[in-house]
Parts: sequence; structure tokens; C-alpha cells
Amino acid sequence: MLTTPSLSLYIHFPWCVRKCPYCDFNSHALKEDLPEKNYIETLINDLEQDLLLVNQAKRTIRSIFLGGGTPSLFSATALAFLFEELKKRLQFADDIEITLEANPGTVEYQRFADYRAIGINRLSIGIQSFQQEKLKALGRIHNSQEAIKAAETAHQTGFTNFNLDLMHGLPGQTLQEAIDDIAIAMDLAPTHISWYQLTLEPNTLFHKFPPALPDEELIWDMQDKCKELLAQRGYQQYEISAYSQPQRSCCHNVNYWKFGDYLGIGAGAHSKITNVNQQTITRSWKHKNPKDYLIANNSFIAETKIIAPSELPFEFMLNALRLHQPISVKLFEERTGLALSDIAINLQQAKQKELLDWNEHTITPTELGKRFYNDLVALFMPEDSPL
Repeated sequence: MLTTPSLSLYIHFPWCVRKCPYCDFNSHALKEDLPEKNYIETLINDLEQDLLLVNQAKRTIRSIFLGGGTPSLFSATALAFLFEELKKRLQFADDIEITLEANPGTVEYQRFADYRAIGINRLSIGIQSFQQEKLKALGRIHNSQEAIKAAETAHQTGFTNFNLDLMHGLPGQTLQEAIDDIAIAMDLAPTHISWYQLTLEPNTLFHKFPPALPDEELIWDMQDKCKELLAQRGYQQYEISAYSQPQRSCCHNVNYWKFGDYLGIGAGAHSKITNVNQQTITRSWKHKNPKDYLIANNSFIAETKIIAPSELPFEFMLNALRLHQPISVKLFEERTGLALSDIAINLQQAKQKELLDWNEHTITPTELGKRFYNDLVALFMPEDSPL
């Protein structure tokens, strides 16, 4: 039996100063003036439509994530107006986590104090590397000094909770350079570090013109050594690419990984909503192109799909197995409406491959399962999946 999960809100801001060659997100280089007022008003109309369709007005919002693109291109004044309108329509939790993605460029970090003043209480700063050569290779527009200054400014402006985004496996990167990036990040004392491997995603410039990346053996060395250093400094790995100080994991992302619900507003934003009355889970997504989105009026949704029961084990495990902790069987049953017996064969296959352990209470990925996450998740695909 499906039960009502926690609810988050994702807000997408699709513009960047420049599109990075590795980025496959719905982001677009800003070639004209930022349509700030128009976009904020459209976001509010988008939310109005969602609330009408899914009747979520009485559910408490546990977290808000402003992602992109580059949300920090928007002024604090515009975001303050947005939050005022959100509060009229949504019930915020008393301890709500509100995260803003920001770049280390001078203009953005000078706004940090204003963002903090309007209620944003968590930053996610897109550093990627502290080495100038690597930043240039990644197409980043900030330099290493600005990256350090952004983290220092976060502290100075009252952010007691912020994340630094870092990548490894960069073009020409050595083991020592990966270690140096992690060391500098830890010295800046963020509460959270997202540290993930550069991958060549389809429909990106790097995929079309691939740079020379470190070989697999070197990547393993980077991961093993840097994970060890992070653990020594008190950063606990709680998800494939996320490390935090105690009690500082990202509430918003954990809701994704635990197959919670979320409303998504903005160009290309995705939603997942559980209807306990109808015992269905529905995914929907908005028009991706910002120009199409801005003229959508009351037709923001590009497509809607009810997840078939046969797809739910894979959907759940794709998310939950990212977490480096035991998965409650009760959580699986409440989030999918299925019984443990429905996936017993899949679980047994995974156990035989030594990718996870399970019993009537918990499902726990092994160290091998954590390392070979894709292989583990694939065991839960429906038999008729085109993948």
C-alpha cells in the first residue's frame, strides 16, 4: 500500500553565462538580457497549475532546491518576491532546507549576503577544480582565486551549511592534482562536498570531441586515496558522490534517493507525485526550451507518465541504492506499494553476485555493490525493458 512520502520543491533556472562542454543539464547560454521578472512570474503560474492538478497545497514542503543553469544570475530581490509568493501557496517546514546553486564568479558571490537575508540557508557552489589549467579545460569562467574567495564569502555571510562541487578524472589530471583539489576543499571547511567523476555525456561538446581522460586504474587510485582523506577529516560518504560532516547530508537530495515526492517548476523541471487515493505514482516534466516555457501559459507540462508497477522496483532501486546505508524494507513497501516478495528473485540474484545482502527488514549494498552500482541496479530492470 502506497503511503504519502515527504515532499520537496525543485525550481529550475535554465540560463548560464556560458555552456560548459561537459554539461548535459537543461542549460542555455544567456545571449540576451535575463528575463528575470517574466521568468519569476511564469514560475508562480507554473506552480499554480501543479497545485491545481495534484492538490498538494496541504502537504508540507521539507526542502527547496534552486538549480540550473545558474540561479545566482537572478537577483535577491527577484528571489525574495518568488519566496513570498511560494509561502502564500505552500506550507514550509519550520526547519526547511533552501539550497541555491551558485558559481564562484565575482558577481555571484557578492550577492551571498543578500541571498542569506531572504531565507536561503544553504549554498551549493560549483567549484569543479581549484587548478587554473583544469578550470580552463572544463570551460569554467571563474579562476582558482575566485573559487577560494566564494567559499570564504559563504562563511563570512552567515552560511553555516554549504556544499562545494568538485570533479575528478579531469583531462590530464594526476593523482596528486586530485588530492590537492580535495585538500583545498576540506581546508575551506564546507559542511558538504559533492565529488564526482567527469563522464562524457551524450549531446555535449566533450562527447563530440572527447578530451584525453585518466585511465581506469588511475581513476580507482584517485577515488580510493581521496575517499580515505575525506574520511580522515570527518566527511562521511552517504551517497555515491556525496560526503558530509555529521548531520549535514543534503535533505533535498536524500528525499530523491529515498524515492520521495517532489514538485518541479521551471523549464525542463521534473516532478514525481504519489496519489495514495488512486495508488499511483506519476512523473511529469515541463517544456525544456526556455522560450517555449515562457509562452506556455497554462500548458507548462510537456509530458506525463504513470509509472507501471513492473517498473517500480527499478525506479526505487535506481535511487535508493545510491545511498551508502541499509534500505528499510518498510520504505520499499511504502514508496512502491509492492511487497518484498515481489523482488525476492532479484534480491537473490544480487546476493549470489555478492552485490548486496538482505533480510526481512533491510536491503544492504555490499562494498562490491557500491562500487558496481550500475550492475547492481540493472538486476532490477523489468524483463521487457528496452534497456
